[in-house]
Amino acid sequence: MWEFKKEKIVEIIDFFNEMLSFRLFSIGESALTVGLLLTISISIFVLFIAAEWIRRVLVNRVLRRYSLEMGTRQSVGKIVKYILIIAGLFSILQTNGIDLSAFGILAGALGVGIGFGLQNITNNFISGLIILFEQPIKLGDRIEVGEISGDVVSISARSTTVVTNDNISVIIPNSQFIDSQVINWSHNERKVRFNFPVGVSYKEDPEKVKDVLMAVAMAHSSVLQDPRPDVLFDEFDDSSLNFTLRVWTIDYINKPKVLKSELYFEIFKRFKEENIEIPFPQRDIHIVSGAEKLKY
Repeated sequence: MWEFKKEKIVEIIDFFNEMLSFRLFSIGESALTVGLLLTISISIFVLFIAAEWIRRVLVNRVLRRYSLEMGTRQSVGKIVKYILIIAGLFSILQTNGIDLSAFGILAGALGVGIGFGLQNITNNFISGLIILFEQPIKLGDRIEVGEISGDVVSISARSTTVVTNDNISVIIPNSQFIDSQVINWSHNERKVRFNFPVGVSYKEDPEKVKDVLMAVAMAHSSVLQDPRPDVLFDEFDDSSLNFTLRVWTIDYINKPKVLKSELYFEIFKRFKEENIEIPFPQRDIHIVSGAEKLKY
């Protein structure tokens, strides 16, 4: 009985050995078997998990000690992850006896494929690497690209995800950040200045208007006191004296219209209390009859 079981076990082991040794195809001088394919697949799976774990440790523990911004830490972490994956793939293939010289043919075929239809994918991937190295944008930045305005929440190899104030995620190809003009409101720091136009009637005292605007700005909790707000007398318009209230803020970089609305509400209230008139466009129309026209 024991001999029978032993023979069965040996047969099963031999069967699995034959299956694992089954030759699928050749790469150069190397033969790719089922067992080798499984070994490479498991190794690559472990490589990706290890690279991601190292990236997280680097971002959340190591680089955190150096008081770097989150966007900078994420960029460094992704670059390290890509390097580890590329180096690990070559190491796995060489360790398992894969002839890497055969990949020269694959690279040539890939080049032809890029020439025929993969230009955009390659362009976006290279642009993603440029973004990670040069950091024209990084996680948490407030940016404007074309008509899209929002916060950068993710930078991947092919695209960047921007979330607008309406909580809409916009997926933007990385090449747009290299080829197009990008406005980055927080590239150096999150302190920005906004300019809000205000018009009053010609009968009002400009000094009084300036004092009211300054008082409103200084009283707002999110308007910085240093640099101080200021008021510019812009121009004598057709029906109004035009001023510009300039304020600095950190909190409202991603919602300037909210700050504008809050200040305008308070300005309108204070103007009513101070009897400062906000004008509306006026035109004087002079009608000359035909008879009067003939006299001249």
